[in-house]
Amino acid sequence: MSLDSPVLWLALLQIIWINVLLSGDNAVVIALACRSLPEKVRRTGIILGAGVAVGLRIIFTGIVATLLALPWLKLVGSLALMWIAVDLASPDEGGEEAIQSSDNLWKAVGTVAVADIVMSLDNVVAVAAIADGNWFLLIFGLAISIPLIIAGSSLVMSLINRFPLLVWAGAALLGWVAGDMLLGDVAIIERLGEETTHHLHRIVSAAGAALVVGLALALRWYKGRRAHAHDDIAA
Repeated sequence: MSLDSPVLWLALLQIIWINVLLSGDNAVVIALACRSLPEKVRRTGIILGAGVAVGLRIIFTGIVATLLALPWLKLVGSLALMWIAVDLASPDEGGEEAIQSSDNLWKAVGTVAVADIVMSLDNVVAVAAIADGNWFLLIFGLAISIPLIIAGSSLVMSLINRFPLLVWAGAALLGWVAGDMLLGDVAIIERLGEETTHHLHRIVSAAGAALVVGLALALRWYKGRRAHAHDDIAA
């Protein structure tokens, strides 16, 4: 894909959008890890921590994207991506994991980098699936979206809270990508043939999006019912 290709820029926008949606907690982690730093170096800690996190995430995403070229791994990645999408639309109600703050700059940077990688497995799988081995999309998409999360995390989260449809649209997009990814598996193509998989792409992608939304709605209903039952028992 050339730089003037609409497909490339659409994929880039998808990477930025999905990465922002899936990284809501990462900005919180950065703030918590750096909260005990002296005010003069707090901004430096945030920037350095985010920079290290971006570099590590690009490397890990590149590794995942390379592995997805192996037979059957796109099938596994597709199923993982569907679950990530369901989890995005029906998040847990639990509190944030405890993140230790530090008054040492480099220790805080390390905390931010490690926490970001640990919390970003979903981002890595999703971005690798959308980029489909295109290193420009991987590097440019992540390089833009991570600073966006840091600089405008409160704005992003307020928009998501105000317009919940953004989350559902993001989950449906991930389901669509998962369906497309499934039919892109080398082993699937060998068994069904290129012509058959080409004709099935839109059908399977749409089915993936519908399945994700349906599962997320069912999971939300189940969680709500369980919460009501717990409240009745407590009363």
